This record gives sequence, C-alpha cells and structure tokens, in this order.
Amino acid sequence: MLNKQGLFSRNQTSSPHSNPISSPVSPAPLNTKSEPSPIPGHMAAVASASTPKQEPKPAPSVHADVHTGSRLIVGPDVKLKGAEIQDCDILVVEGRVEATMDSRVIQIAAEGSFSGKVGIDVAEVHGNFDGELTARSQLIIHATGRVSGKIRYGKIFIEEGGELSGDIASLSSEESSKVKRIQSAS
Repeated sequence: MLNKQGLFSRNQTSSPHSNPISSPVSPAPLNTKSEPSPIPGHMAAVASASTPKQEPKPAPSVHADVHTGSRLIVGPDVKLKGAEIQDCDILVVEGRVEATMDSRVIQIAAEGSFSGKVGIDVAEVHGNFDGELTARSQLIIHATGRVSGKIRYGKIFIEEGGELSGDIASLSSEESSKVKRIQSAS
C-alpha cells in the first residue's frame, strides 16, 4: 500500500498519528499499468487502495434456497397426527407425521415417517412415506427411503436400495393421458 520507508522511517518529521497523505514522503504508486490515471499522482494510489475488490458471486446451488423461508422440524420423538400444515415452506420430519400439506420442500429423515396427502415442489426421502404424494418438481428417494401410495412426480431420482411402490406416474405422462382422453371424448 504505502511505501514502508515513508511510514516507518526514523527520519520522518510527522507524528505516527498524522495523515500519511499530507506527509512529505509520497506513497509508492499502486497503479502499475502504463495507462494515464485521471486522478493526480499521489491521490491515484489512495483511490486505488480504497476501492474494494468485487469478488465474483458463486453460482447458486440447487439447495441454496432450502435454508430460507418458514421451517417446521418434527423432532425424533415427536408424533404429529391429524394436522393440516399450512404456510410452511420446509417440513423436516425426524419423527412421525400424519397430515396433509401443500408446500415447497419436505425432507424425511432416515428415522422419520410421513403418512397423508402432500403436494410439494421437492420431496427428499430417507425414511418412510405412505399416502398420496405429488412432487411437482423433483422426488428424491435415498438408499434408506421407502415410498408407497399414489405417487406423481416431475423428475425422479432413486438411489440404489431405495424403494418405490404403488400407483406411480410422472406428471408429464399424466398430463399427456389427460389430453388424449379429452381429444378422444370430442
């Protein structure tokens, strides 16, 4: 930043608390490019030093928004029965839940269990789900996950060991069959 000789020299006439810009010793220039600076000599170095560098922003990850919004965590020893869950962006199930809900994300832990009717954007299952599940965007079933019932999904990912059973269809194929039924009815 500033020339070390100007700041730490024993021959310096100004006090250590004085402004280095007004001291008789000029700071070393920081701008090493050969292009002329619109700011006069010693001020260019100070202007360059005080301008913060802007770091490039990292690309957003798929799960970046999982930690934002309203969140309900049903702990490992908790049982929630007969509920209608509303205005909850993220439901984390570590215990047992019997409910209906329409939300953004459901995460069922390995020891967690959910039974009921769910309309969701993303469902991530490590534990058990039984009932009616519509994962509008994505259904992820991990190796310990067990999903059964009437299942509709946008995209699906099943790890080796994960289980899926029941009335299963992708939302795109379900929409296609509705269009075909309407066309054949007319």
